[in-house]
Amino acid sequence: MRAASVSWEETAIDGNARAGVLHTPHGDVPTPGFMPVGTRAAVRGVDVDDLIRVGARMVLANTYHLMLRPGADSIERLGGLHDFWGWEAPILTDSGGYQVFSLSPRITEEGAQFRSTYDGSSVNLTPEDAIRVQESLGADIAMVLDVCVGLPAPSEKVREGMERTLRWAERSQAAASRADQGLFGIVQGGVDPGLREDSARRTAELGFAGYGIGGLSVGESVRERNLALEAAFPALPRAAPRYVMGLGDTEGVLGAVGRGADLFDCVWPTRLARHGRVFSTDGDFNLRRAEFALDRRPLDSSCPCWTCAAHHRAYLRHLLASNELAAFRLLSIHNLTYTVSVLARAREAIVNGTLQEFT
Repeated sequence: MRAASVSWEETAIDGNARAGVLHTPHGDVPTPGFMPVGTRAAVRGVDVDDLIRVGARMVLANTYHLMLRPGADSIERLGGLHDFWGWEAPILTDSGGYQVFSLSPRITEEGAQFRSTYDGSSVNLTPEDAIRVQESLGADIAMVLDVCVGLPAPSEKVREGMERTLRWAERSQAAASRADQGLFGIVQGGVDPGLREDSARRTAELGFAGYGIGGLSVGESVRERNLALEAAFPALPRAAPRYVMGLGDTEGVLGAVGRGADLFDCVWPTRLARHGRVFSTDGDFNLRRAEFALDRRPLDSSCPCWTCAAHHRAYLRHLLASNELAAFRLLSIHNLTYTVSVLARAREAIVNGTLQEFT
């Protein structure tokens, strides 16, 4: 394994589910755990103090956006991503592969060519570039550049993307030089269990500090996703963390935890909050509905967040209807607290051997 600075320790198992601790240069992260997404070194609508308050232990930043604005070199000159952001706990940076996929890039063996979302200029991103940028940013964990294929897709295209991802993973390893940064490989293969198992086995043979499961949450069914996870996980080293990329809905997360996943990230908690969607133990709901105009209850009576302690539904609905920016912050705090707490309760259930009853 390349980076001793990042490791994972198992502390409990319950069936295929496992609890553990991810050790990084900026602290330990209990798993299974959720990483709020700070695309541009900021989680939409909330600040660092809010993230600490909701219980976040690790966050994700986006390599693609940061390399274009303000630029990785600028962040490095300002002390690295932790100092730039003001976040002292662990950070994972993705490679930009998913964002590039959404821009309909031209993919060659050398890398990806696409147009910048900021000024339309032509951008080339190679596996080596992705590593160079992430090393300049200085995150605790970096991801290899992968080829993400939208689903459904012809099997030939899925296999081609998987094989190229494996070749790019080797190039990423050769380019990596920071001893204080863990490098994660990425398993591809679409929803074909055979390809997923093959990709996981061959990626594991390269020996990464951890493994991302990419190319999911891009149009597949729940059943297809679960079969892909069940095929990949047994082929990965048990002593390494498993990160299901881009998955954030409660049902999906808990299903993946039960199959052995350790880490998750997703923009859903904050994105849906900006649209008035509230996560709740009694079922999600849209706070914009007229029925909440005189409702004095908190968003969720069992929620420990500051929003639920200080405000009722009627007031928060008023803020939404008035398009007040405070509404986006307050609902984001609640949705993030809910999501982080789901994983905390799942960890407790694994320790107690009761995950099946919890889910």
